[in-house]
Amino acid sequence: MNIQIFGTKKSSDTRKAERWFKERRVKAQVIDLNDKGISRGELRSAAQACGGLDALIDPECRDRDALALVQYIAPAQREDALLEHPQVLRQPIVRNGKKAAVGYCPDVYAQWQKEG
Repeated sequence: MNIQIFGTKKSSDTRKAERWFKERRVKAQVIDLNDKGISRGELRSAAQACGGLDALIDPECRDRDALALVQYIAPAQREDALLEHPQVLRQPIVRNGKKAAVGYCPDVYAQWQKEG
């Protein structure tokens, strides 16, 4: 398994996902969205695996101005807006190769572990 966890240190769900993999001795690369962000390719891959960019947007985001900008911008420009405002993304985004899960999803992680 090649696990990447995108999130922030303040996100409790990100910490839960990180702990889930540590407890099972699965190596995971943790990328802080505040420090490094997410690349365009990684964002596209996660969006494709999860059902589109709208599935990655957190409607409960604290930054209401950025959320409004991302939600109501033209769909062609939404990807650029998400890259500029990663605080609007649901956390964590956990990638396993071409597969991805958004939010804390231990059932999905367990399925990935069974698959090898």
